[in-house]
Amino acid sequence: MQHRSLFEPTSLGPLTLKNRIVMPPLTRQRSGQPGDVPTQVMARYYQQRATAGLIVSEGTQIEPRGQGYAWTPGIYSQAQIEGWRTVTDAVHAEGGVIFAQLWHVGRVSHSALQPDNAPPVAPSAIQAQKVKAFIETGPGTGTLVEPSMPRELSVAEIKELVELYAQAARNALSAGFDGVEIHSANGYLVNQFISAHANQRTDEYGGSLQNRLRFLREVVQAVSAVVGPDRVGVRFTPLFTSTQEDRVYIGFVEDDPHHTYIEAIKVLEQEGIAYLSIAEADWANAPDLPEDFRRDVRSTFSGRIIYAGLYTAERATRLINAGLADLIAFGRPFIANPDLPQRIANGWPLNALNTAGMYGGGEQGFTDYPRYCPLQTQDVQAARV
Repeated sequence: MQHRSLFEPTSLGPLTLKNRIVMPPLTRQRSGQPGDVPTQVMARYYQQRATAGLIVSEGTQIEPRGQGYAWTPGIYSQAQIEGWRTVTDAVHAEGGVIFAQLWHVGRVSHSALQPDNAPPVAPSAIQAQKVKAFIETGPGTGTLVEPSMPRELSVAEIKELVELYAQAARNALSAGFDGVEIHSANGYLVNQFISAHANQRTDEYGGSLQNRLRFLREVVQAVSAVVGPDRVGVRFTPLFTSTQEDRVYIGFVEDDPHHTYIEAIKVLEQEGIAYLSIAEADWANAPDLPEDFRRDVRSTFSGRIIYAGLYTAERATRLINAGLADLIAFGRPFIANPDLPQRIANGWPLNALNTAGMYGGGEQGFTDYPRYCPLQTQDVQAARV
């Protein structure tokens, strides 16, 4: 099967992407310590993968309280901004486009990760379940732990958080990013405000769905005012069903996810942002998103739509050709294959994923994945003949 639609250039706001293949945000926990600063090794990792039409950085916390896992990078200090500049310069040198994912975990954290060992912050004082935080136990070592009980944010603190998102967007521009993605998925802070399971407030940020969407709208507006709405994306995880309760984290499943997320997408449409990214379930035999939801997403949102999940090139092409998606993100395959678009285009085999090198560590399982060399393969086959 030809995958031509995957390799057609497309526009994203004012930007031109060389193909429709996206490297989505992938937590790798390799920032420099102390200070959670992006490193030269991280710059090499992203530069290797600038073959994507669009790269979205790993989640980068907008403030110290936004961290839920040791060694994830931030974007709130000058050192972090300068570290990210080495990354964006490296990607741009290869003709790539890269957005920063702005991240705040909210209640999915532990007091050991918080300034002064304080409780994490959240819309409501409800402890996160079926999820782990990750804390450092020594140099280069750590462990998964239950999140701490959070404390409820005041309205004044919520307003301050909105400004922290705006400042993180300013920092992203200073660091050379082409745009930003607001992490509103996976049960983290923005998602916590949206969800009736995590948000039990009785003020203007809680109660009705429209009130629960207020924080999302205010963050999108504040970030758009900094970078321009045509350089903003938002990521959701609707997760219509949860079939594997033993997973470390499966996200929220709303009572009516179709209605909840179509209403959330209406907010994005009203604000005129560049793209919507939807992360689907990514475990074996996971259910697909309902077709009527995909159709309603397309009819509701006029910007670019990105889907991520267990996509093959064939499935990705079908979704693009059907007009339901504009770009497709490939996560784990991009970790193991820096030249993934070329491999897809030519039908070359994929490198196996080194699962031991997924989180933390050095270059092993990070920057040491080889590119495919067809000439070398031909030489070996000729030698065998």
